[in-house]
Amino acid sequence: MAGATQRRRERLRAETTEEITATALALLAEGGPDAVTLRAIAREMGMTAGAIYGYFPTRDDLINRLITDVYTSLVDAVEAARDARPPDDAGGRIVAWGRALREWSVANPAGFRLVYGDGVPGYRPREGGVAAEPAHRACMGLTQLVAAVWPEAAPHQPAADWSDFAPELGAEVRREFPGLPAAAVGLALRVWGRMHGLVALEVYGHLRGQSTDPAKLYEAELRDLVRSLGARVQEE
Repeated sequence: MAGATQRRRERLRAETTEEITATALALLAEGGPDAVTLRAIAREMGMTAGAIYGYFPTRDDLINRLITDVYTSLVDAVEAARDARPPDDAGGRIVAWGRALREWSVANPAGFRLVYGDGVPGYRPREGGVAAEPAHRACMGLTQLVAAVWPEAAPHQPAADWSDFAPELGAEVRREFPGLPAAAVGLALRVWGRMHGLVALEVYGHLRGQSTDPAKLYEAELRDLVRSLGARVQEE
């Protein structure tokens, strides 16, 4: 009986924690980072602010959880799109990753800004950083895409040295992709920049007065990116 009661308490706690984060994400989408307060969440859920502290001792703890959840959702989306393409379709996997990045970001602009842009007023990230696991997946996922096209892309890339990059990044890449040179890391970062750049402009509204079809513009960028890497996209 005691074990059943404990399991029930754990289940209820997990359900309430999920409801708190879902409510916080809804507030974020409606009102931006300033709208995410423990008091506002408590009001939406019909709880007292004090009760919320039993799940998240501080607002910073809640924001840490939100960033991790949002970033994980994004990485889940781009990985699923990539893996829906055949393993030997290196160009197609790059395009699929990029498309999924844009589609997720346009559908979740507040989440994109939380992860990549707007600082949350008063928020102090935990020591050692936030969302390390999804950030690692995103970084290594992009590196994997570049590693697949590296034989074709390599002759056209500038030289690079491991000292050009953060030691932690270099160690990660050498551990997961033995033999991949430093120049490939530079290429992976530039690929990320090309994918991310137009998406950020669109999410922040900077393409509104310039492009009537941001999706078409972005697709052209992805196709040009693939060509610049010496790859191609298999028939879709």
